[in-house]
Amino acid sequence: MIWQDMVIFACTVLFGYALIPQIYDGFRKKKGSVTLQTSLITALGMYVLAVCYLTLSFYLSFAIDIVLGSLWFILFLQRLYYG
Repeated sequence: MIWQDMVIFACTVLFGYALIPQIYDGFRKKKGSVTLQTSLITALGMYVLAVCYLTLSFYLSFAIDIVLGSLWFILFLQRLYYG
């Protein structure tokens, strides 16, 4: 396993962990706190990075970027649904 894959994976896990309270707070308060533009562009960017990591055989980074992109997409949906 390439060390860069492990570093990217570890940093992205921390980024995802930081989003969990934001998502939970949005569901609890029924409020979309993140703007549509921010959440959509970040989600799409994470999915693009995931594909790039897959082509480099960074399988851990690929998997966690799919997860992080999905967390950002949840924030996008919260903003659409809750306003």
